[in-house]
Amino acid sequence: MLEKAEKIYTRFIELEKLLADPDVVTDRIRYQSLAKEHSSLSKIALKYKKYKDLKQEITEVKHMLEVEKNPELVELAREEEQNLKEKSSLIFEQLREGLLEEESDLDRNIIVEVRAGTGGDEAALFAVDLCRMYQRYAQNQGWHTEIIESKPTGTGGMKEIIFSVEGKDVYRKLRFESGTHRVQRVPATETQGRIHTSAATVAILPEAKEVEVQINPQELKIDTYRSSGAGGQHVNVTDSAVRITHLPTGIVASCQDERSQMKNKVKAMRILRARLLDRLKSEQRQKIAEERRLQVGTGDRSGKIRTYNFPDRRITDHRIGFTLHKLEAVLEGNLEPIIVALQAAEKEDILKGKKRGK
Repeated sequence: MLEKAEKIYTRFIELEKLLADPDVVTDRIRYQSLAKEHSSLSKIALKYKKYKDLKQEITEVKHMLEVEKNPELVELAREEEQNLKEKSSLIFEQLREGLLEEESDLDRNIIVEVRAGTGGDEAALFAVDLCRMYQRYAQNQGWHTEIIESKPTGTGGMKEIIFSVEGKDVYRKLRFESGTHRVQRVPATETQGRIHTSAATVAILPEAKEVEVQINPQELKIDTYRSSGAGGQHVNVTDSAVRITHLPTGIVASCQDERSQMKNKVKAMRILRARLLDRLKSEQRQKIAEERRLQVGTGDRSGKIRTYNFPDRRITDHRIGFTLHKLEAVLEGNLEPIIVALQAAEKEDILKGKKRGK
């Protein structure tokens, strides 16, 4: 752990020097990129520096105890040593927690995958509702969203829609959304007023960095084909759509939303990296096999996590038994009450010794 902290601190110091370089200051794009990295490392780096300074002070006090003969000064030095050790232990725990939090991907951008489940056209329409809900929440948070891939139906719904979300605390807040979302309402096509139950699945994937997921180009099968669906004159004219298959795992990622084949390839690779990272994390979680009372943050998309009941204007998160009678507001992007409740439940569970969300 300390080795990792040392690397972060070394990079932090290197970035401080770079940010003071006149050539970097005049390069706005590079300066902003380095400044963002510097800011992201500051919490761990400064905490590690404080820890190192305390360890140095402890070493100096120990040396004093070895050479000092005055009993009063020896007693003061021992008190000081004990005080420094307590401070050092506290800083070490804070540093450890900070590094564990960093490893849990909480500060990452994400890729959101929403897919229609059981329920036919109604499920596809519900997928659109969920997508809009997350996009409006992102807008309220000042985040940036970008559609990567979409598969519309002929009735205004979506079989699948994939989009990225970038901004501060994106994964920290939306990581709880992975799972099956169920809707209960009367479809527009229902002539007898019967309530139907449909579902859509949501996957929240933290974006992978190239250094984390090594992909051998020779293990990729890349196919190009003509786009289908809405999109203008270029659809079915040029082979701009891209499908990438990772041969060792069979994981497939595709994109057809851009007119440029190269842009579609870049977006497809982003999806592929995120899916490979999610697979890696899932395998690690299985090895740990830790019992969890809730499915918060586990990435388990098999269980029903939330129900949206239109007749009662009720939304219920089944993992924590949280119910809110503000369905319209939630679907308009006011997710904060649910997210706050899930975060509070997670903290309570951690205090009970049952760690979740990793």
